[in-house]
Amino acid sequence: MTFTSDSASTRFSQAFGIQTGDAVASTITVFQALSIDDQLAVLWYAYTEMGRSITPAATGAARLQLAEGLLNQIKQMSHAEQLQVMRDLAAKNNTQFSRSYGILSNNTKLAFWYELSELMVKGFVVPVPTDYKISRDGSQVLEALKVLDFGQQITVLRKVVADMGVDPLAD
Repeated sequence: MTFTSDSASTRFSQAFGIQTGDAVASTITVFQALSIDDQLAVLWYAYTEMGRSITPAATGAARLQLAEGLLNQIKQMSHAEQLQVMRDLAAKNNTQFSRSYGILSNNTKLAFWYELSELMVKGFVVPVPTDYKISRDGSQVLEALKVLDFGQQITVLRKVVADMGVDPLAD
């Protein structure tokens, strides 16, 4: 069977019993059910594969200067520490870094992850290992993202990165 965007969408919805009419919500739900490392891999691949179209929406709408301090902190860390920070954000672990991230606006969080992926490409931040094998579910989330229109892709990415970190002002 040839694996196309249409077959991915069909397999994705069949595999998880999801109606294709609510592709954004279903993609978010399945993303959030992935392992932490698969969530990070999906973000990496989404930003590097679709990143050229995400760039204007992410950085244009965000106050990236608010996130620059966090990005600079990450650049100063060892690769092991960088990976742990990313895992802590995705896992919503209550750390100082996660709380600092938690006060950013949703658009700034979207831009933060875009800039983080750029730093990964440039070698300033630990990249996804070349031998990393994303899970079948992670691959399906990526394929589902690819068939969404641009606005839906941004909505999914914004929602998943908005839910990361810890909001220190929440009850």
